[in-house]
Amino acid sequence: MAITALYSAASGLRALSTQIDVTSNNLANAETTGFKGARVNFQDLMYLMLKQPGTANAQGDIAPSGIFVGLGTRVDNTQIDLTQGSLQQTNRPLDVAIQGNGFFAVKLMPSFGDGIGYTRNGNFFVNSKNELIMGIGEGYRLIPPITIPTGVTDINIGQDGTIQVKQSGNATARTIGQFQLTQFVNPQGLQLLGGSIYQQTDASGPPITSAPGQQGAGLTQQGFLEESNVDPVTELVSLIRTQRAFEMNSQSIQTADQALQTVANLRRG
Repeated sequence: MAITALYSAASGLRALSTQIDVTSNNLANAETTGFKGARVNFQDLMYLMLKQPGTANAQGDIAPSGIFVGLGTRVDNTQIDLTQGSLQQTNRPLDVAIQGNGFFAVKLMPSFGDGIGYTRNGNFFVNSKNELIMGIGEGYRLIPPITIPTGVTDINIGQDGTIQVKQSGNATARTIGQFQLTQFVNPQGLQLLGGSIYQQTDASGPPITSAPGQQGAGLTQQGFLEESNVDPVTELVSLIRTQRAFEMNSQSIQTADQALQTVANLRRG
């Protein structure tokens, strides 16, 4: 029936509108450090069963198939693309990229869940208390905290996350701390907070913290930042496909409307 077509096409327009929103956000963050793109997964809705498969007619013949009319689609979920982004060399000693799996843990405000966030953005600064903090937002402190001594002339961060510094007047390097990386059994279940920061949920599972290179965690790369993993060309192709599908759903509504108009005109005839 044309009425069913109207509702099915309307559900398609709603779902594709979400697809356009997600794709646009991916493109907007194509240059955001540590950003992970997302994709939309769709799910078809219930079906009207007009004829059940396997029914027998008057002669006892079994129907090989039935008649089902779908009621449209909806967005099932948005899935984070956690593939590795390209590493951009900055040569800045406090820029640290993760090569492989894992997140940096940072301290958030207590109003955000358990007050702990996780990010791939390794753009670090030193605050007025000599603490290592993120270079975005309110300057979230690193977990576990790392303090950079005053008068440091050289900072070296190994692939295992070990931080060694040299101070003026002392040519001997000493270790002041080590980065820790956090993994999750289901990172797709993390909650997105913005600012390339994620937060633990029941779906993600508890955090698994280890030193870089241990328990499947990646390695730290000093002087690099992980770029966004968004491919603008792929996203533009997806945007064009979505636009065409949106137009076709609009055409379905126009066709159903014309069919209903024809039925309404039968009475006038």
